[in-house]
Amino acid sequence: MMEQFIYQLRPTRTEMLSEGPTEREAAVVAEHFAYLQDLLGQQVVLLAGRTQTTDEQAFGTVVFEADSDGSARQIMENDPAVKEGVMSARLFPFSVALWSETGPQLRPL
Repeated sequence: MMEQFIYQLRPTRTEMLSEGPTEREAAVVAEHFAYLQDLLGQQVVLLAGRTQTTDEQAFGTVVFEADSDGSARQIMENDPAVKEGVMSARLFPFSVALWSETGPQLRPL
């Protein structure tokens, strides 16, 4: 049975959000987005998004399913943003309690 998890992401350099990313950061974030899109297509990721703040409180989250704690950690650690040190991440067991049938309105990043 699949379990649910959430990982929280924070930029390792806050200025990436307030002043703009470096060329390297922009490339890694693009890889990060493609990674999450791929996991969404595999029906692993349930939801991914970020706060719209640009200060030290800013964070992103990924809600997903995995068959074990180890698999969940591997998914998080294989995220290019985490792997390349552009973002730090923390993993938590999670349980979706309510889910809208219509879902949220998708917004561009």
